[in-house]
Amino acid sequence: MALDAKLPLLSTRALNRATLDRQLLLRPAALGAEEAVHHLVGLQAQNTKPPYYALAARLDGFRPEELSGLMESRRVGRIVSLRSTIHTHTAADAVALRRLVQDGAIDRELKMFRKGLGGVDLDRLTELAAAYVREKPRTNKELREHLSARWPDADPQSLGTAARCLLPMVQATPRGLWGRSGQVALTTATDWFGLDADASGPAAIDDTVLRYLRAFGPASVKDMQTWCGLTRLRPAFERLRPGLLVFRDENGTELFDLPDAPRPDAGTPAPPRLLPEYDNLLLSHADRTRVVPAEYRNRTWTGNQPHRVFLLDGFLAGLWYLEEGKERTVVTIEPFAPPTRAQRAALTAEAERTLRLLAPANVPYEIRYATA
Repeated sequence: MALDAKLPLLSTRALNRATLDRQLLLRPAALGAEEAVHHLVGLQAQNTKPPYYALAARLDGFRPEELSGLMESRRVGRIVSLRSTIHTHTAADAVALRRLVQDGAIDRELKMFRKGLGGVDLDRLTELAAAYVREKPRTNKELREHLSARWPDADPQSLGTAARCLLPMVQATPRGLWGRSGQVALTTATDWFGLDADASGPAAIDDTVLRYLRAFGPASVKDMQTWCGLTRLRPAFERLRPGLLVFRDENGTELFDLPDAPRPDAGTPAPPRLLPEYDNLLLSHADRTRVVPAEYRNRTWTGNQPHRVFLLDGFLAGLWYLEEGKERTVVTIEPFAPPTRAQRAALTAEAERTLRLLAPANVPYEIRYATA
């Protein structure tokens, strides 16, 4: 079906500003950490520190102890969900969103390991894993060994992955707490959060579409599919179409949006922002040109390792590195192109603000510039 050429056009800069606004990156938001995690529909958390840096970039006066406190009180937690990757979610989202996306990337990951699961009854595996981790949180090694005792001929890694894919499990604290260390130890999400497993169904897909648009829109069907790891979402968008606004981008892609969502003028100032590795701003659209200029598309990863990035004028403009020592914290900023004097001053100020929030108060810090 051809796209209607009469649809309003959203320029790349206008799309950029709208997305930054939804992502709380145009100005510090006066939200608490729990409210922000809910609004953003979770924070990518492959590593333990990115959620803290993600909130520091977005919230007015964020303190890492706030997020740690929410994790300790089990109001938020770390769980495999969107795209079959680890996210920090509110308790309700951890269970409901995980169940919604089960049939997408999570089941696809499970299929990749089926060769090592010959003769394994997956229903029985789920039951055994659930009973074991309910006794107390278990490490991945403990879980693999427990399941291998029942299926000694199966591949241990495949058994552990199958349990992770089939059973929604949360990483118990102290894993993920600020300034604390702890290996991954897993228990069931409903037990950890104190939720009724039978009453905790999957999130409604239509409601999730609306939440995605509020946090990441305007967006296409493929954008949302990239974000969550599900496919065949067109019917949900079509059901919602009568209550949505529809635009087109500079490439002729159809974009959906909420009528009351902010769409700032393309000329709205966008302050520099330091973002952590895996920030959802860079991972939640099929077309990332709203944030990532085409010439920098492959500059944010080395192999499987993502880099921390920074934004200038709303767009990806370079990388930054963090060295945390007992005697000094060093931030090294590597712009892809020489910043103007004003941009450099603003970027330095943003780096200082970030360090004041997250660096140890008794350790001096230094900000350096290097050539990318």
